[in-house]
Amino acid sequence: MSQEKKNNIVAIITMCFIFAMISFVTNMGAPFGNIWGFTYPFAKAWGNLMNFAAYLFMGIPAGKMLIKYGYKKTALIALIVGIVGLALQYLSSIAGEGTYVFTYDGIPVALNLIIYLLGAFICGFCVCMLNTVVNPMLNILGGGGNKGNQYIQIGGTMNSLTATLTPLLTGLLVGTVTAETNMGKVSPLLFIGMAVFAISFFIISRVDIPEPTLGKEKPKYEHSPIAFRHCLLGVIAIFFYVGIEIGIPMELNFYITNLGFEGSAAIGGTLAASYWLMMLVGRASSSVLSGKVSTKLQLTVVSSVAIILLLIAIFLPESATFTVSGHDVPIKTIFIAACGLCTSIMWGGIFNLSVEGLGKYTEAASGIFMTMVVGGGIMPLIQEAIAKSAGPITSYWLVIAMLAYILFYALIGCKNVNKDIPVD
Repeated sequence: MSQEKKNNIVAIITMCFIFAMISFVTNMGAPFGNIWGFTYPFAKAWGNLMNFAAYLFMGIPAGKMLIKYGYKKTALIALIVGIVGLALQYLSSIAGEGTYVFTYDGIPVALNLIIYLLGAFICGFCVCMLNTVVNPMLNILGGGGNKGNQYIQIGGTMNSLTATLTPLLTGLLVGTVTAETNMGKVSPLLFIGMAVFAISFFIISRVDIPEPTLGKEKPKYEHSPIAFRHCLLGVIAIFFYVGIEIGIPMELNFYITNLGFEGSAAIGGTLAASYWLMMLVGRASSSVLSGKVSTKLQLTVVSSVAIILLLIAIFLPESATFTVSGHDVPIKTIFIAACGLCTSIMWGGIFNLSVEGLGKYTEAASGIFMTMVVGGGIMPLIQEAIAKSAGPITSYWLVIAMLAYILFYALIGCKNVNKDIPVD
Protein backbone atom coordinates (compact mmCIF):
# COMPACT_ATOMS: atom_id res chain seq x y z
CA MET A 1 0.00 0.00 0.00
CA SER A 2 1.45 3.40 -0.99
CA GLN A 3 2.10 6.08 1.62
CA GLU A 4 -0.45 8.34 -0.05
CA LYS A 5 -3.13 5.67 0.23
CA LYS A 6 -2.27 5.10 3.89
CA ASN A 7 -2.55 8.84 4.56
CA ASN A 8 -5.94 8.91 2.80
CA ILE A 9 -7.25 6.05 4.97
CA VAL A 10 -6.13 7.85 8.15
CA ALA A 11 -7.72 11.06 6.85
CA ILE A 12 -11.02 9.28 6.11
CA ILE A 13 -11.12 7.74 9.60
CA THR A 14 -10.32 11.13 11.14
CA MET A 15 -13.06 12.88 9.16
CA CYS A 16 -15.57 10.21 10.20
CA PHE A 17 -14.55 10.74 13.83
CA ILE A 18 -15.19 14.48 13.46
CA PHE A 19 -18.54 13.72 11.83
CA ALA A 20 -19.51 11.77 14.96
CA MET A 21 -18.66 14.68 17.25
CA ILE A 22 -20.78 17.12 15.23
CA SER A 23 -24.02 15.28 16.00
CA PHE A 24 -23.08 14.54 19.62
CA VAL A 25 -22.99 18.26 20.34
CA THR A 26 -25.79 19.35 17.99
CA ASN A 27 -28.34 16.87 19.32
CA MET A 28 -28.06 18.12 22.88
CA GLY A 29 -30.30 21.05 21.93
CA ALA A 30 -33.71 19.33 21.80
CA PRO A 31 -33.49 17.19 24.99
CA PHE A 32 -31.89 20.07 26.89
CA GLY A 33 -34.83 22.16 25.67
CA ASN A 34 -37.14 19.94 27.72
CA ILE A 35 -35.19 20.90 30.85
CA TRP A 36 -35.31 24.64 30.24
CA GLY A 37 -38.87 24.46 28.88
CA PHE A 38 -40.30 23.52 32.27
CA THR A 39 -39.33 26.91 33.74
CA TYR A 40 -39.31 28.85 30.46
CA PRO A 41 -41.96 27.36 28.11
CA PHE A 42 -41.07 29.91 25.44
CA ALA A 43 -37.41 28.83 25.43
CA LYS A 44 -37.80 25.15 24.54
CA ALA A 45 -36.27 25.60 21.12
CA TRP A 46 -33.97 28.50 21.98
CA GLY A 47 -30.86 26.40 22.65
CA ASN A 48 -31.34 24.67 19.33
CA LEU A 49 -31.89 28.06 17.67
CA MET A 50 -28.69 29.50 19.14
CA ASN A 51 -26.69 26.46 18.05
CA PHE A 52 -27.82 26.84 14.46
CA ALA A 53 -27.86 30.66 14.44
CA ALA A 54 -24.09 30.47 14.84
CA TYR A 55 -23.89 28.98 11.35
CA LEU A 56 -25.32 32.20 9.92
CA PHE A 57 -22.37 34.15 11.31
CA MET A 58 -19.65 31.51 10.98
CA GLY A 59 -20.45 29.71 7.72
CA ILE A 60 -18.67 32.00 5.25
CA PRO A 61 -15.76 32.84 7.65
CA ALA A 62 -15.30 29.09 8.16
CA GLY A 63 -15.02 28.62 4.40
CA LYS A 64 -12.38 31.37 4.27
CA MET A 65 -10.50 29.75 7.17
CA LEU A 66 -10.46 26.53 5.18
CA ILE A 67 -8.81 28.28 2.23
CA LYS A 68 -6.33 30.27 4.35
CA TYR A 69 -5.38 27.82 7.14
CA GLY A 70 -6.30 24.44 5.69
CA TYR A 71 -8.45 21.58 6.93
CA LYS A 72 -6.33 20.47 9.89
CA LYS A 73 -5.81 23.84 11.56
CA THR A 74 -9.47 24.79 11.08
CA ALA A 75 -10.53 21.54 12.78
CA LEU A 76 -8.17 22.12 15.73
CA ILE A 77 -9.47 25.65 16.27
CA ALA A 78 -13.03 24.30 16.15
CA LEU A 79 -12.32 21.72 18.85
CA ILE A 80 -10.98 24.37 21.24
CA VAL A 81 -14.07 26.48 20.62
CA GLY A 82 -16.24 23.42 21.33
CA ILE A 83 -14.65 22.83 24.73
CA VAL A 84 -15.38 26.44 25.68
CA GLY A 85 -19.02 26.14 24.57
CA LEU A 86 -19.64 22.92 26.52
CA ALA A 87 -17.93 24.38 29.59
CA LEU A 88 -20.31 27.35 29.51
CA GLN A 89 -23.32 25.05 29.26
CA TYR A 90 -22.09 23.21 32.35
CA LEU A 91 -21.55 26.55 34.11
CA SER A 92 -25.26 27.27 33.65
CA SER A 93 -25.99 24.41 36.08
CA ILE A 94 -23.97 25.97 38.91
CA ALA A 95 -24.15 29.74 38.36
CA GLY A 96 -26.69 32.44 37.63
CA GLU A 97 -29.80 30.77 39.01
CA GLY A 98 -31.95 33.30 40.88
CA THR A 99 -30.14 36.27 39.33
CA TYR A 100 -32.78 37.73 37.02
CA VAL A 101 -31.73 39.94 34.13
CA PHE A 102 -34.98 40.66 32.28
CA THR A 103 -38.60 39.57 31.86
CA TYR A 104 -39.93 37.79 28.78
CA ASP A 105 -43.56 36.87 28.20
CA GLY A 106 -44.23 37.81 31.83
CA ILE A 107 -41.61 35.35 33.15
CA PRO A 108 -38.39 36.58 34.86
CA VAL A 109 -35.36 35.19 33.01
CA ALA A 110 -32.37 34.21 35.12
CA LEU A 111 -28.72 34.60 34.20
CA ASN A 112 -28.17 30.84 34.01
CA LEU A 113 -30.40 30.62 30.92
CA ILE A 114 -28.31 33.33 29.26
CA ILE A 115 -25.11 31.44 30.10
CA TYR A 116 -26.56 28.25 28.61
CA LEU A 117 -27.65 30.01 25.42
CA LEU A 118 -24.21 31.61 25.06
CA GLY A 119 -22.64 28.17 25.43
CA ALA A 120 -24.99 26.74 22.79
CA PHE A 121 -24.11 29.62 20.45
CA ILE A 122 -20.37 29.03 20.88
CA CYS A 123 -20.86 25.28 20.29
CA GLY A 124 -22.58 26.29 17.07
CA PHE A 125 -19.36 28.01 15.95
CA CYS A 126 -17.52 24.76 16.68
CA VAL A 127 -19.78 22.41 14.74
CA CYS A 128 -20.04 24.89 11.87
CA MET A 129 -16.26 24.86 11.42
CA LEU A 130 -16.14 21.07 11.77
CA ASN A 131 -18.90 20.66 9.18
CA THR A 132 -17.06 22.97 6.82
CA VAL A 133 -14.00 20.72 7.12
CA VAL A 134 -15.51 17.26 6.96
CA ASN A 135 -17.94 17.43 4.03
CA PRO A 136 -15.68 18.75 1.24
CA MET A 137 -12.75 16.66 2.55
CA LEU A 138 -14.68 13.38 2.36
CA ASN A 139 -15.99 14.37 -1.08
CA ILE A 140 -12.41 15.13 -2.22
CA LEU A 141 -11.03 11.88 -0.76
CA GLY A 142 -13.71 10.00 -2.66
CA GLY A 143 -12.95 11.82 -5.90
CA GLY A 144 -16.43 13.37 -6.08
CA GLY A 145 -19.39 11.73 -7.82
CA ASN A 146 -21.01 8.62 -6.36
CA LYS A 147 -17.80 7.65 -4.55
CA GLY A 148 -17.59 11.06 -2.88
CA ASN A 149 -21.20 10.67 -1.74
CA GLN A 150 -20.36 7.17 -0.48
CA TYR A 151 -17.62 8.53 1.78
CA ILE A 152 -19.92 11.25 3.09
CA GLN A 153 -22.52 8.58 3.90
CA ILE A 154 -19.90 6.51 5.76
CA GLY A 155 -19.09 9.58 7.84
CA GLY A 156 -22.81 10.18 8.24
CA THR A 157 -23.17 6.69 9.71
CA MET A 158 -20.83 7.66 12.54
CA ASN A 159 -22.73 10.93 12.84
CA SER A 160 -25.99 9.03 13.31
CA LEU A 161 -24.46 6.71 15.90
CA THR A 162 -23.68 9.55 18.30
CA ALA A 163 -26.92 11.31 17.34
CA THR A 164 -28.75 8.21 18.57
CA LEU A 165 -26.88 8.19 21.86
CA THR A 166 -27.37 11.86 22.82
CA PRO A 167 -31.21 11.99 23.29
CA LEU A 168 -31.21 8.43 24.65
CA LEU A 169 -28.62 9.21 27.33
CA THR A 170 -30.25 12.55 28.14
CA GLY A 171 -33.64 10.87 28.60
CA LEU A 172 -32.12 8.24 30.89
CA LEU A 173 -30.30 10.87 32.96
CA VAL A 174 -33.37 13.12 33.29
CA GLY A 175 -36.20 10.58 33.56
CA THR A 176 -39.19 12.86 34.23
CA VAL A 177 -38.81 16.64 33.88
CA THR A 178 -39.88 18.45 37.07
CA ALA A 179 -39.37 21.88 38.63
CA GLU A 180 -36.18 20.55 40.25
CA THR A 181 -34.64 19.31 36.99
CA ASN A 182 -31.65 21.38 35.87
CA MET A 183 -28.53 21.12 33.73
CA GLY A 184 -26.73 19.40 36.59
CA LYS A 185 -28.68 16.26 35.66
CA VAL A 186 -26.97 16.09 32.28
CA SER A 187 -23.52 17.28 33.36
CA PRO A 188 -22.02 13.80 32.63
CA LEU A 189 -22.84 14.33 28.93
CA LEU A 190 -21.13 17.72 28.95
CA PHE A 191 -18.02 16.30 30.60
CA ILE A 192 -17.96 13.45 28.06
CA GLY A 193 -18.20 15.99 25.26
CA MET A 194 -15.33 18.08 26.61
CA ALA A 195 -13.17 14.98 27.11
CA VAL A 196 -13.84 13.69 23.60
CA PHE A 197 -13.05 17.10 22.09
CA ALA A 198 -9.75 17.15 23.99
CA ILE A 199 -8.91 13.62 22.79
CA SER A 200 -9.91 14.57 19.24
CA PHE A 201 -7.59 17.58 19.38
CA PHE A 202 -4.70 15.31 20.43
CA ILE A 203 -5.41 12.78 17.64
CA ILE A 204 -5.98 15.28 14.81
CA SER A 205 -2.87 17.28 15.74
CA ARG A 206 -0.80 14.14 15.05
CA VAL A 207 -2.31 12.83 11.80
CA ASP A 208 -1.64 13.93 8.23
CA ILE A 209 -4.66 15.37 6.43
CA PRO A 210 -4.56 16.27 2.72
CA GLU A 211 -4.52 20.03 2.21
CA PRO A 212 -5.68 20.72 -1.37
CA THR A 213 -5.63 24.52 -0.94
CA LEU A 214 -2.42 25.10 1.06
CA GLY A 215 0.86 25.79 -0.72
CA LYS A 216 -0.93 26.68 -3.92
CA GLU A 217 -1.60 30.00 -5.51
CA LYS A 218 -4.94 31.33 -4.37
CA PRO A 219 -7.40 30.79 -7.24
CA LYS A 220 -9.12 33.72 -8.85
CA TYR A 221 -12.87 33.63 -8.46
CA GLU A 222 -14.61 35.19 -11.45
CA HIS A 223 -18.00 34.12 -10.10
CA SER A 224 -19.72 33.14 -6.88
CA PRO A 225 -20.62 29.48 -6.30
CA ILE A 226 -24.26 30.49 -6.35
CA ALA A 227 -23.84 31.57 -9.97
CA PHE A 228 -24.34 27.85 -10.59
CA ARG A 229 -28.08 27.23 -10.53
CA HIS A 230 -27.78 23.73 -9.06
CA CYS A 231 -25.60 25.09 -6.26
CA LEU A 232 -28.01 27.93 -5.45
CA LEU A 233 -31.01 25.58 -5.36
CA GLY A 234 -28.93 23.15 -3.31
CA VAL A 235 -28.19 25.87 -0.76
CA ILE A 236 -31.95 26.35 -0.32
CA ALA A 237 -32.40 22.57 -0.09
CA ILE A 238 -29.77 22.37 2.68
CA PHE A 239 -31.58 25.15 4.59
CA PHE A 240 -34.82 23.15 4.49
CA TYR A 241 -33.14 19.79 5.03
CA VAL A 242 -31.50 20.73 8.33
CA GLY A 243 -34.84 22.11 9.50
CA ILE A 244 -36.38 18.74 8.62
CA GLU A 245 -33.63 16.68 10.27
CA ILE A 246 -33.81 18.60 13.55
CA GLY A 247 -37.52 19.41 13.57
CA ILE A 248 -38.81 15.84 13.17
CA PRO A 249 -37.20 14.33 16.30
CA MET A 250 -37.40 17.57 18.31
CA GLU A 251 -41.17 17.86 17.99
CA LEU A 252 -41.51 14.11 18.48
CA ASN A 253 -39.59 14.40 21.76
CA PHE A 254 -41.70 17.36 22.90
CA TYR A 255 -44.94 15.62 21.86
CA ILE A 256 -44.27 12.49 23.92
CA THR A 257 -42.80 14.36 26.90
CA ASN A 258 -45.90 16.57 27.04
CA LEU A 259 -48.12 13.49 27.39
CA GLY A 260 -47.13 13.93 31.03
CA PHE A 261 -47.01 10.38 32.34
CA GLU A 262 -44.20 9.23 34.62
CA GLY A 263 -41.04 8.67 32.60
CA SER A 264 -42.43 10.45 29.54
CA ALA A 265 -39.12 12.30 29.02
CA ALA A 266 -37.24 9.00 28.99
CA ILE A 267 -39.67 7.45 26.47
CA GLY A 268 -39.61 10.65 24.39
CA GLY A 269 -35.80 10.51 24.38
CA THR A 270 -35.88 6.84 23.43
CA LEU A 271 -38.22 7.39 20.46
CA ALA A 272 -36.23 10.43 19.36
CA ALA A 273 -33.13 8.24 19.61
CA SER A 274 -34.86 5.63 17.42
CA TYR A 275 -35.18 8.32 14.73
CA TRP A 276 -31.42 8.80 14.83
CA LEU A 277 -30.98 5.03 14.90
CA MET A 278 -33.00 4.84 11.70
CA MET A 279 -30.65 7.45 10.25
CA LEU A 280 -27.74 5.24 11.25
CA VAL A 281 -29.29 2.28 9.41
CA GLY A 282 -30.09 4.43 6.37
CA ARG A 283 -26.62 5.93 6.14
CA ALA A 284 -24.94 2.55 6.61
CA SER A 285 -27.09 1.16 3.79
CA SER A 286 -26.40 4.16 1.57
CA SER A 287 -22.65 3.89 2.17
CA VAL A 288 -22.88 0.45 0.52
CA LEU A 289 -25.28 1.48 -2.26
CA SER A 290 -23.83 4.87 -3.18
CA GLY A 291 -21.04 3.42 -5.30
CA LYS A 292 -23.69 1.75 -7.51
CA VAL A 293 -26.92 3.75 -7.17
CA SER A 294 -26.94 7.38 -8.26
CA THR A 295 -27.29 10.10 -5.66
CA LYS A 296 -30.17 11.62 -7.63
CA LEU A 297 -32.20 8.40 -7.52
CA GLN A 298 -31.55 7.90 -3.81
CA LEU A 299 -32.63 11.47 -2.98
CA THR A 300 -35.78 11.13 -5.10
CA VAL A 301 -36.86 7.90 -3.38
CA VAL A 302 -36.22 8.95 0.22
CA SER A 303 -37.91 12.36 -0.08
CA SER A 304 -41.01 10.67 -1.57
CA VAL A 305 -41.15 7.99 1.12
CA ALA A 306 -40.70 10.56 3.92
CA ILE A 307 -43.71 12.50 2.66
CA ILE A 308 -45.80 9.31 2.67
CA LEU A 309 -44.70 8.38 6.22
CA LEU A 310 -45.63 11.79 7.59
CA LEU A 311 -49.00 11.79 5.83
CA ILE A 312 -49.76 8.44 7.51
CA ALA A 313 -48.68 9.86 10.88
CA ILE A 314 -50.86 12.96 10.49
CA PHE A 315 -54.02 11.06 9.55
CA LEU A 316 -53.66 8.15 11.99
CA PRO A 317 -55.96 8.71 15.03
CA GLU A 318 -54.30 9.26 18.40
CA SER A 319 -56.52 6.53 19.81
CA ALA A 320 -54.38 3.98 17.93
CA THR A 321 -51.67 3.25 20.47
CA PHE A 322 -49.00 0.78 21.54
CA THR A 323 -47.71 0.18 25.06
CA VAL A 324 -44.30 1.25 26.34
CA SER A 325 -43.41 0.62 30.00
CA GLY A 326 -47.11 0.35 30.82
CA HIS A 327 -48.05 3.61 29.07
CA ASP A 328 -50.04 4.13 25.87
CA VAL A 329 -48.11 5.94 23.15
CA PRO A 330 -49.72 6.87 19.78
CA ILE A 331 -48.64 4.57 16.93
CA LYS A 332 -48.18 7.61 14.71
CA THR A 333 -44.93 8.29 16.60
CA ILE A 334 -43.43 5.16 15.01
CA PHE A 335 -44.05 6.52 11.50
CA ILE A 336 -42.49 9.84 12.49
CA ALA A 337 -39.40 8.12 13.90
CA ALA A 338 -39.16 5.97 10.75
CA CYS A 339 -38.50 9.14 8.74
CA GLY A 340 -34.92 8.83 9.95
CA LEU A 341 -34.41 6.17 7.29
CA CYS A 342 -35.25 8.80 4.68
CA THR A 343 -33.49 11.87 6.07
CA SER A 344 -30.35 9.76 6.56
CA ILE A 345 -28.93 10.30 3.09
CA MET A 346 -30.30 13.77 2.36
CA TRP A 347 -27.41 15.84 3.73
CA GLY A 348 -24.72 13.95 1.83
CA GLY A 349 -26.90 13.65 -1.26
CA ILE A 350 -27.74 17.36 -1.46
CA PHE A 351 -24.16 18.41 -0.76
CA ASN A 352 -22.77 15.97 -3.31
CA LEU A 353 -25.17 17.06 -6.06
CA SER A 354 -24.72 20.76 -5.25
CA VAL A 355 -20.90 20.85 -5.49
CA GLU A 356 -20.68 18.54 -8.50
CA GLY A 357 -18.67 20.29 -11.20
CA LEU A 358 -17.76 23.34 -9.06
CA GLY A 359 -13.98 22.75 -9.13
CA LYS A 360 -12.18 25.67 -7.48
CA TYR A 361 -15.46 26.98 -6.09
CA THR A 362 -15.99 23.93 -3.85
CA GLU A 363 -14.44 25.34 -0.65
CA ALA A 364 -16.29 28.65 -1.00
CA ALA A 365 -19.52 26.74 -1.64
CA SER A 366 -18.94 24.72 1.53
CA GLY A 367 -18.87 27.95 3.56
CA ILE A 368 -22.15 29.10 2.00
CA PHE A 369 -23.71 25.71 2.77
CA MET A 370 -22.67 26.01 6.40
CA THR A 371 -24.34 29.42 6.60
CA MET A 372 -27.60 27.88 5.44
CA VAL A 373 -27.47 25.27 8.19
CA VAL A 374 -29.10 28.06 10.21
CA GLY A 375 -32.29 26.48 8.85
CA GLY A 376 -31.90 23.91 11.62
CA GLY A 377 -32.64 26.69 14.09
CA ILE A 378 -35.18 28.74 12.18
CA MET A 379 -37.46 26.07 10.72
CA PRO A 380 -37.86 24.04 13.96
CA LEU A 381 -38.67 27.32 15.73
CA ILE A 382 -41.44 27.95 13.19
CA GLN A 383 -42.56 24.34 13.58
CA GLU A 384 -42.71 24.73 17.36
CA ALA A 385 -44.80 27.92 16.93
CA ILE A 386 -47.22 25.97 14.73
CA ALA A 387 -47.27 23.16 17.31
CA LYS A 388 -48.21 25.57 20.09
CA SER A 389 -51.07 27.10 18.11
CA ALA A 390 -52.39 24.14 16.10
CA GLY A 391 -50.92 21.05 17.75
CA PRO A 392 -47.62 19.15 17.39
CA ILE A 393 -48.87 16.71 14.75
CA THR A 394 -50.26 19.53 12.59
CA SER A 395 -46.79 21.11 12.63
CA TYR A 396 -45.54 18.27 10.44
CA TRP A 397 -47.31 19.80 7.44
CA LEU A 398 -44.44 22.29 7.41
CA VAL A 399 -42.00 19.39 7.21
CA ILE A 400 -43.96 17.88 4.30
CA ALA A 401 -43.71 21.19 2.41
CA MET A 402 -39.94 21.25 2.88
CA LEU A 403 -39.66 17.62 1.77
CA ALA A 404 -41.60 18.52 -1.38
CA TYR A 405 -38.93 21.10 -2.23
CA ILE A 406 -36.16 18.51 -1.77
CA LEU A 407 -38.06 16.16 -4.09
CA PHE A 408 -38.17 18.98 -6.66
CA TYR A 409 -34.42 19.47 -6.26
CA ALA A 410 -33.74 15.76 -6.76
CA LEU A 411 -35.88 15.60 -9.89
CA ILE A 412 -35.10 18.93 -11.57
CA GLY A 413 -33.04 21.40 -9.55
CA CYS A 414 -29.82 19.39 -9.24
CA LYS A 415 -28.94 19.54 -12.95
CA ASN A 416 -25.85 21.64 -13.70
CA VAL A 417 -26.98 24.09 -16.39
CA ASN A 418 -23.93 26.36 -16.04
CA LYS A 419 -21.18 24.19 -17.53
CA ASP A 420 -19.96 27.21 -19.52
CA ILE A 421 -18.47 28.74 -16.33
CA PRO A 422 -14.74 27.86 -16.02
CA VAL A 423 -13.93 26.00 -12.77
CA ASP A 424 -10.18 25.32 -13.17
